[in-house]
Amino acid sequence: MDKPTISMASWEEMVSSLEKVGLTKIEARVYMVLLKHGSVKAGKIAREANLNRTTTYDALKRLLEKGLASYVIQENRKYFQPVEPQRLVEFIKEKENEARSIIPDLSRLLKVSKEPAHVKLYYGKKGIKSVFLDFIKTAGPIRVLDSEGQFIEAMPDFAKYYIKQLEKKKIRIQHIVREGRDIKPSKTTEVRYVKKLPSNSSMDIYGNKICIIVWSDPPEAVVIESKSTAESMRFYFDMLWKMAKK
Repeated sequence: MDKPTISMASWEEMVSSLEKVGLTKIEARVYMVLLKHGSVKAGKIAREANLNRTTTYDALKRLLEKGLASYVIQENRKYFQPVEPQRLVEFIKEKENEARSIIPDLSRLLKVSKEPAHVKLYYGKKGIKSVFLDFIKTAGPIRVLDSEGQFIEAMPDFAKYYIKQLEKKKIRIQHIVREGRDIKPSKTTEVRYVKKLPSNSSMDIYGNKICIIVWSDPPEAVVIESKSTAESMRFYFDMLWKMAKK
């Protein structure tokens, strides 16, 4: 019995529908040829779908992976066959299950992206004092990247007061500095060394905040308050800490 034929318009409508359920246009065209013939060699598929052989084989591979095609070997030749169209429903359900499985992670990411970040700018030595007093007020561990020790050089009297407050409140400091630097940290500070750091700036991570100080004349600082950003920077700092020399 002759196989039913369909018009070119109907063919293109079916290809379009297959695209909507998750196939690429090329996969849809190849799958339609498979349905038309039932069992067919790749060369004939390529000709009828108007594709080159490489593109055809790539599409067949993806259809095999999706469970929409199979093949048999007859007389040392590979014949490709379609899996019944009902498999398309199962394929869509699998995609739906995959989407549902990642929704919790995507929702958490959306929550993080919506978190407001508060940014404050500080200028001059008085502004820098305000920043260091905020370090003390937070009273939690502080992670510091500092190359040249400009704080003590620029503000020696206030630096002494700051160090006393760190010791008084027992605030733990993890301090990464450039190799070769001779520093006199507080009793609560642990120092590790790396070969190179930016020479005119420092970074402090504390609480839910990140402070970047540019030791220009006069100095300037920016403080970013964002829990997710601070957590990310702590992660990178801790990796560098593990690699740094004691």
